[in-house]
Amino acid sequence: MPNHILIITANSHDAATLEDALDRAHDGPFIIEWVTKLSLALARLHAPQRTPIDAILVDLTLPDSQGLATFNPLFAQASGIPIMTLSDLDADPQTAEAIRLGAQGSLSKGHFSSALVPQALRNMILRKEVEDALFVEKARLAITLNSISDAVISTDLHGKVDYLNTAAEDLTGWLLADAQNQPIDSVMRLVNEQTRDPVANPIFKVLRDDACKLLAAGTLLIRRDGSESAIEDSAAPIHDSAGRLKGAVMVFHKTPAAHVMTERMLHQVQHDSLTNLPNRTLLNDRIGQAIALAQRHNSNVALLFIDLDNFKDINDSLGHDIGDQLLQAVALRLCSCVRSADTVSRLGGDEFVVLLDQNHSEEDAARTAEKIREALASTFEIAQQPLHISASIGISTYPNDAETAPDLIKKADTAMYQAKAEGRNNYQFFRRDMNVRAEERQVIEAHLRKAMDNGEFILHYQPKIDLLSGKITSAEALIRWQHPCWGMMLPTRFIAIAQASGLMLQLGRWVLMQACTQGKRWENCGYSLDSIAVNISALEFRHKSFVESVSNALAVTGLAAQRLQLEISENVLMRDVQASAVILQQLKMLGVQLAVDNFGTGYSCLSYLNQFPIDVLKIDQSFVRDIRNGNGTVVSAVIAMGLSLKQRVVAEGIEEAAQLAFLREHQCSEGQGFLFSQPVNAEQFANLLRCGIRSPINTLQQITGT
Repeated sequence: MPNHILIITANSHDAATLEDALDRAHDGPFIIEWVTKLSLALARLHAPQRTPIDAILVDLTLPDSQGLATFNPLFAQASGIPIMTLSDLDADPQTAEAIRLGAQGSLSKGHFSSALVPQALRNMILRKEVEDALFVEKARLAITLNSISDAVISTDLHGKVDYLNTAAEDLTGWLLADAQNQPIDSVMRLVNEQTRDPVANPIFKVLRDDACKLLAAGTLLIRRDGSESAIEDSAAPIHDSAGRLKGAVMVFHKTPAAHVMTERMLHQVQHDSLTNLPNRTLLNDRIGQAIALAQRHNSNVALLFIDLDNFKDINDSLGHDIGDQLLQAVALRLCSCVRSADTVSRLGGDEFVVLLDQNHSEEDAARTAEKIREALASTFEIAQQPLHISASIGISTYPNDAETAPDLIKKADTAMYQAKAEGRNNYQFFRRDMNVRAEERQVIEAHLRKAMDNGEFILHYQPKIDLLSGKITSAEALIRWQHPCWGMMLPTRFIAIAQASGLMLQLGRWVLMQACTQGKRWENCGYSLDSIAVNISALEFRHKSFVESVSNALAVTGLAAQRLQLEISENVLMRDVQASAVILQQLKMLGVQLAVDNFGTGYSCLSYLNQFPIDVLKIDQSFVRDIRNGNGTVVSAVIAMGLSLKQRVVAEGIEEAAQLAFLREHQCSEGQGFLFSQPVNAEQFANLLRCGIRSPINTLQQITGT
């Protein structure tokens, strides 16, 4: 559709040049009208029967008017039409003032023939169309907001009111004109119904945490005239198109007085006090209803049991207040991942359940689980601290897995533990064979609680070898469980259960103390070891007293700090880089060695190597295993990186002579694996220190070249 352009100039050459440029344009087509005076232009614009003008090009120097005397009456009559001035090449104050008063821009004389002129004109017209559409949309939004029964109030970044709808004016007693630029807590005075203490407006929490918030139950709004109303609300952040926080909005309504007490009591009985989500009581009721409907309609019900993998670390290290705020933020994210007909419930602690109403297939449940996993993996900003968690999710379905609410929850819980066993941060559907593992887990947990008191844990030690000389350089301490009936158990059988049952911290401190004791004992016997290495779990590393426990172990055992090497996995370090850097610096001040375990399997972020005081990089055995397939790229890259950063590189899982040859060729300094020795007890390790490593495939001869 052609655009109608009105050119106002007494200069026929300028008019002809512009008309020619617009006729040749690919951005058109344009229909040109040319007048030489302001009076003629105003008459043209005033003619309602004529085709509307889409844009105006005006020379501010006309026979019947000059400068702003040309622009002002033109803009007054055509304020809805984009205007562009025609100016001399040099800066023109009159043109600049016209732009300040509303002109869309200017075209410089001497450039009217440029191909950019029609493009600029077309862009100006399109921009005006967008502005008009936005104006209409804003008007429609205002009408909509003023027609709903819920009150809506919004603020800027400083908590100053910038909008109230009609319902908000009625509830607060403030008119929009009076409330604008007033602090939100002046317009909305909130108090606790029972204590009469002031209640912080959720707007401030939203602006602080950039997250949705709910008003505490039992809150009263004090209107401008002093009268009171019980209200319910939700508040949410407002972002611009770039995702930057620009303010907050609150939607609230009055709770009928006759129902306040009854609903409050019922709500307290059926909801979690911290997150305001349905509790186990209400969840069981809703599951029962969902099953009954599914029976009638021959449909399905799906249940997701969610456990926050890293929550205990945060709660123990940063305190319960931060933990509570994190749980509230998690509750809001979970609610955003499901439909309004579904139920999000908190069972207690860091356990949540999502009930997907009928007509959900297993594919729907899997999609929801993945959506939840991704939502919870995104960074949480709590009290100006970035926090990272993940979720293990178990899924059960009716009628395939269970037919009652308790059984459905139990089966989903069992599947959740399988998700943890699979490495966490994933979801698993319930399978019948999981019952066997669940029962086994319960038995192991019961025995675990007695094992420490019964002295059933022992440490085995795997030597680390200098790949040039073949000498033992260090030892890695590895826990074993010598069960009186089940025999020797590797950590893969019980560590995950120890973490889930809250025993990991006690177990980790025992390992640290025992390893330091053994290291000092070997030192007293005259055995020279660079270090004894201890693996540190995420729970231990994040615990507020971890650095103190390391210092205490060194003081009690007398082991020199530089003889202790702490191995921390890459994933643990990268959960919170800033917090990790602080802890590592504190450990470094003690004098201990620091190693990154399983390097390359985590976030694959290398920038932290310069931020962290790392001494050792341990190449994960999966990369060493790939050498046998001719794929040693990652290994060679890590070795080169370690050499350039002056960090020792230790290769794990060396099992074949070809792997050893590759590592030596690329100047890897140390290694460990079954090619040299399996983990052995302390007495056997001392024998290795006395006699050296022996192998039926002449490993030492290959190492030393003899």
